[in-house]
Amino acid sequence: MTLDQYRSTAKRVADPFVSLFVRLGLTPNQVSVLAVVLAGAAGVAFALGGSNPLFYLLGAVFVFFNGALDVLDGELARELGTDSLAGDLLDHVLDRYADILLLVGLAAGSGRYALGLAAVTGVLMTSYLGTQAQAVGLDRVYGGLVGRADRLVIIGLGAAAAAFVTGTVAAGPLGQLGVVGGLLVFFAVVGHLTALQRFYYSYRELA
Repeated sequence: MTLDQYRSTAKRVADPFVSLFVRLGLTPNQVSVLAVVLAGAAGVAFALGGSNPLFYLLGAVFVFFNGALDVLDGELARELGTDSLAGDLLDHVLDRYADILLLVGLAAGSGRYALGLAAVTGVLMTSYLGTQAQAVGLDRVYGGLVGRADRLVIIGLGAAAAAFVTGTVAAGPLGQLGVVGGLLVFFAVVGHLTALQRFYYSYRELA
């Protein structure tokens, strides 16, 4: 399902915006910081969504721009010839904080903190296994059920839906779940499954 396989297509779409950023004098690190600021704004909007669902829609807009900037910072670095290991490290650290801010915001807005914890650990383990493969000598692993690009699309669409669907959409052992609760369950389950997929792939290559 992962959208990361379409990185070459995303690059073509990003080129005009990269040129604009070059003319504006923005650096890749500034774009990365702006991306995580937008993720924080989305998290705050999601937290407020519990009292006013329209905040979920605002948060979805912030998620869209966060995802766009997440593509543009790397492309800008390559265009300027300033891509480096330090910039790659910064980008990954800020992406993980962005993931945490988004999911914590969803958990706060829905009041489902246990689900939020499960979702956060699933997402962080997915990202960890992707980069740990590279640390042990393999290529960085982007595969699996859900990559970061997929997560941002799902969060954005799910949050937009939560702005208009405020009732229960599913019920089961976890009680009644709205759209946001369903999102957290999805990331809790699929996040850990994706991490295990990446672990299996990496371990098989090394064994």
